[in-house]
Amino acid sequence: QVQLVESGGGLVQAGGSLRLSCVASGIIFMINGMGWYRQAPGKQRELVARIFSSGNINYADSVKGRFTISRDNAKKTVYLQMNSLKPEDTAVYYCHIENAINYWGQGTQVTVSS
Repeated sequence: QVQLVESGGGLVQAGGSLRLSCVASGIIFMINGMGWYRQAPGKQRELVARIFSSGNINYADSVKGRFTISRDNAKKTVYLQMNSLKPEDTAVYYCHIENAINYWGQGTQVTVSS
């Protein structure tokens, strides 16, 4: 049973920073893609950023230059450093593992006040 546990969400003022972490536990060996998605109220879930074992990284256009994704394979952990946060970044952020089987975390709330 694989579980993803996110942490680091919270309330921050516009222009501030947060760092999200997601740890994968359970029997999982090679992890291909690790990433973050978000879902704002009334909107569809969207990709924020993802990083592959090859080193390839994808970012949503809306976060390029502000967010940085990284991973620690030994710790089965993926991070999302979010800087220059905007109110439109407010959403529930979900951790995701992209493998032969996909896994999702429970989500962590990020709220950016103006």
